[in-house]
Amino acid sequence: MDLESYIRALPKAELHLHIEGSLEPEMMFALAQRNGVTLPWDSVEATRAAYAFSDLQSFLDLYYAGAAALIHERDFHELAMAYFARAHADGVVHAELFFDPQTHTERGIAFETVLDGLERACQEAQTRYGISSRLILCFLRHLSEDEGFATLEQALPHLGRIHGVGLDSSEKGHPPSKFTRLFARCRDLGLHVVAHAGEEGPPAYIVEALDLLQVERIDHGVRAAEDPALMARLAREQVPLTVCPLSNIKLCVFDRLEQHNLRQLLEAGLKVTINSDDPAYFGGYVGQNYLETAIALGLNRAQLKQLARNSLEASFVPEALRSPWLSVLDSLPTD
Repeated sequence: MDLESYIRALPKAELHLHIEGSLEPEMMFALAQRNGVTLPWDSVEATRAAYAFSDLQSFLDLYYAGAAALIHERDFHELAMAYFARAHADGVVHAELFFDPQTHTERGIAFETVLDGLERACQEAQTRYGISSRLILCFLRHLSEDEGFATLEQALPHLGRIHGVGLDSSEKGHPPSKFTRLFARCRDLGLHVVAHAGEEGPPAYIVEALDLLQVERIDHGVRAAEDPALMARLAREQVPLTVCPLSNIKLCVFDRLEQHNLRQLLEAGLKVTINSDDPAYFGGYVGQNYLETAIALGLNRAQLKQLARNSLEASFVPEALRSPWLSVLDSLPTD
């Protein structure tokens, strides 16, 4: 079995996927035309040419502009179904989708419109592809905590359909401590909690996310390598890191994939996973992230199996659902 086929055969969970970040330019333009939305670019080609990011903020500016094409429940359903088709082809058995309601509600789109479209796609993906899924509501960290509380208030009638909350958007200047009260409230409501930290922000943001927000996973976390004590803690406590290698290159966290520290984190005993982040913008879905990272860092098949195992173990699913996936994973060779 060649490397690409082997990676595809690994049952894996994707735990760091912004569904709005899977909006391919072709779909963006089709939705914009259908919905009468004017985009900043005049063609698919011009849009792709704009994907030369210098940092996280340069990406976010484009990301929010493209999201304007998403208006109706049908749009969110089609967006998620396109992602699930790609995920199925990559061997994903479970996906936990981030969605950003504030990106849409501030444009006048009802919270329920977003959630209804995404949930319908999750149900259809289970039937069509056998992919289980969870929805994680992300708060935009460049907005205030009070605005986060307002979004949580909108979500309250729908908590049976939302499995957790996260924290994303511009990291610099917006430490996790800004949202301590909000995350305490979410934990009290029984929601899983995760947060982006240590992508562009310092290792101290990871510590804040752990100690103040009491998160169960760290999204990104690659800058933990700058703090030996934090590295030791993450290895000891087995806090999952949802690392996104191609995203890190596209946003200039590392200059080249060969310089990425994923292998260092993995060999230090950290519970590292591989994910695609915003695949329409960053050059690859999760299978491509596994493949290119394996080649660039010289990962062997045992390490690839460990990464897949980490993703399954870090997912928010009951053991009864996880066990069959792990059995399939265990049956795959490592030589």
